[in-house]
Amino acid sequence: MPDPPKKHPDQPVRRPTSARDAVSAVKMSEKLTAEIDAWAEARGMVRSDAICQLVMLGLTARPADVASAAAPGDPVKLKDLAIRQIGQLLDPSLPAAERERRIRRLIEGPPEFSAARKDLPKPGK
Repeated sequence: MPDPPKKHPDQPVRRPTSARDAVSAVKMSEKLTAEIDAWAEARGMVRSDAICQLVMLGLTARPADVASAAAPGDPVKLKDLAIRQIGQLLDPSLPAAERERRIRRLIEGPPEFSAARKDLPKPGK
């Protein structure tokens, strides 16, 4: 049986890559690395597996999932919801007329921007 070929010390050692996944370096802040480590520890895995799972979660998220949170609804319902939320934030000691004025200004916007709004009808010439 012939002797195996001799290796030269100058040549790098090449390992077969067909059976392994590619190795990628990722540059992250210390804070993000700490958050990933905490996420991995809570699930009993190492950092590299956690990064892989988090990337897969991000890639498999459907755009509809993200868009549904900000999907436009009934404009009247949205306006009513905004009015209720603004009313809860305003100082309850304000007079009713002042509360209404502030809510109207926040909902309709300042008059100097009304020409730029696309949702309002344009005044006739």
